[in-house]
Amino acid sequence: MPFIDYNSKPKLKIWENIYGQVHHSDNLTCGYITIGAGVDLPEHHHPHEQWSHLLEGEIEFIVGGEKRKMKPGETAYIPGNVPHSGRTITECKLIDIFSPVREEWIELEKKQLG
Repeated sequence: MPFIDYNSKPKLKIWENIYGQVHHSDNLTCGYITIGAGVDLPEHHHPHEQWSHLLEGEIEFIVGGEKRKMKPGETAYIPGNVPHSGRTITECKLIDIFSPVREEWIELEKKQLG
């Protein structure tokens, strides 16, 4: 399947005020994510390597203790198991890529979308 139409995929509720259309290959998960304005992203970590590319909006991201106010066109790279958190300043749209696959998101899809 070389082409994915995220516009035709149903939205998955990932956390409160965080939704996205996601797709999984054998090795990674890619999501088109929308986060509402003023949403706190509590500090957490996971074994997955993560790339978060901001398409629209403004977000303050903290990765491994380093803080940055991101604007569209910027990407945050988060190595596996590194604590990270953030807060959206405006509504944000991001492309999030994780490796390996986010198995818990596959389970969320089964639970929420059938």
